[in-house]
Amino acid sequence: MSLKSLIQVIIILIIIIILGGVYYSYFANNSKISLKNNEKNIQTEIDTDKTKIKIIPEETDKKSEINVDEKSKNEEIEEAKSENVNVKKKIKKNKPEINNLVKDIEYLTTDKNGNKYKILATSGRTNSEDKNILDLDNVRGVITSNKRSTIYIVSDFAEYNSSKLNSNFYQNVVINYEDKEITCDYFDVDMKTNFATAYNNVVVTDPKSIMKAGKIILNIETKDININPDNNKNKVKVTIN
Repeated sequence: MSLKSLIQVIIILIIIIILGGVYYSYFANNSKISLKNNEKNIQTEIDTDKTKIKIIPEETDKKSEINVDEKSKNEEIEEAKSENVNVKKKIKKNKPEINNLVKDIEYLTTDKNGNKYKILATSGRTNSEDKNILDLDNVRGVITSNKRSTIYIVSDFAEYNSSKLNSNFYQNVVINYEDKEITCDYFDVDMKTNFATAYNNVVVTDPKSIMKAGKIILNIETKDININPDNNKNKVKVTIN
């Protein structure tokens, strides 16, 4: 081979080597750059996904926590309200009922003629319809006079009117004076007129007789008795002992 041909071959090889080096360096750098860019993109996507993963649960947890807190607060408020209602109900239930009950009652009235009327009861309360009337339990009445014998009255219940000075005894009424005993369902005493009236199932008993009548009118001052039958057709029944 001639020297000229050898030089040409060497030059061609150098050119090939240079071109190969340039080609290699160019594509190698591009591949590295692309790899780096891909890595950055991947890292960015991962970071973004991570932020998404972090952000979404955190917001959800916060909302759920807020909802739970609100629910718990609302539940506490409702419980407090219900407890207050229950406490009020308990207070109302446990609160004692206030009434105007009075025990060991005694009234004493004297009329213009000097007749004294005393009424005693184990308990009493103001009438719901009339404040002047006192409803009495386990009642005893005593009417005394300077001229006549004392009248004693016993009954389960009575109404005493302080403004009108009258009393209405009822249920298991028993009246005693002198040697007589009168039993009846009702016995009304009026201290202003000095008259008393016994009615309904009236029975008058004395040592000599037993009398059944519809109504008896008693003059408190004179102790005179006016006996009336149940009605105009019936007569007063008298049984001699």
